[in-house]
Amino acid sequence: MSNSDQVSSGVMYDPMPEEEGIRSFIAKCDGFFPPDAVAAGIDQQRKWYDALCAQFSFPHPGGMQVDDDVIAGVPVRHYRPAEMKSTHKIVYMHGGGFVVGSRDSHDSICAEIAQAAGAELIAIDYRLAPEHVWPAQHDDCFNVAQSFLADGHKLVLVGDSAGGMLAAGLAVRAREEGFGDQILGQALIYPALGGDLNWPSYGQMANAPGLSTDDVIYYRDVLKAPMDDPFAHALSVDDGREFTAQLARAGISVQYREEPQMIHGWLRARHMSPGAKTAFGHLCKAISGML
Repeated sequence: MSNSDQVSSGVMYDPMPEEEGIRSFIAKCDGFFPPDAVAAGIDQQRKWYDALCAQFSFPHPGGMQVDDDVIAGVPVRHYRPAEMKSTHKIVYMHGGGFVVGSRDSHDSICAEIAQAAGAELIAIDYRLAPEHVWPAQHDDCFNVAQSFLADGHKLVLVGDSAGGMLAAGLAVRAREEGFGDQILGQALIYPALGGDLNWPSYGQMANAPGLSTDDVIYYRDVLKAPMDDPFAHALSVDDGREFTAQLARAGISVQYREEPQMIHGWLRARHMSPGAKTAFGHLCKAISGML
């Protein structure tokens, strides 16, 4: 799944969407998490982000069992819907630039995905930067995933933004560790895949709502992941289309859906934006199809 940050070279683009629902979402987000939030201290960023996430929290679907746990020393949260349609599992890695976010920040998102898919979802509360730089985040996620893979479980890896980068890296690591056949698929929502900042989209979308180019630079500097680390950057360009093309050329079945009216972070808008609601439905359908 992609936001609208891939545009033709040389074309000037207004990053503000036209859909009223997503415009209202942007205004609401800016009231809790300022566009220049990365200029503030880490503690302040996390307070703002937690307050923002609380505004987009919704009750869990009826009958869902939710339990906090620790796996391989890493905090996680299990979501088990009342009606289980698959014995396979979903592993979710949250976004937040590796600086903010937790199993609480994406709680209702994870609950709704688990409900729609009819499968257990495990949300990973990996360590954050700058206190913990790369590869702490990847190691936490892999150690959790490995605990299930070692028991023979098959997984669908899902992540948004920073979590998309982690999900893509886990797929690579799982293959190298001999678990490739147990990865049923990956769903990457506006993922960070290792883009070249000289690419046109980084200039054309420099001030895009939800994530500016300066924000990308800030998060990369904080994480300190080497650009040649394949677990950190699954692609040499941050472009969902090109990633899709490379997977297809490698003989991998892949679906790509672009959401031209959506912004970075649109998952939270699924209950106030028609476009986000539709996109979320496609995401859940894709995940269900992998299980």
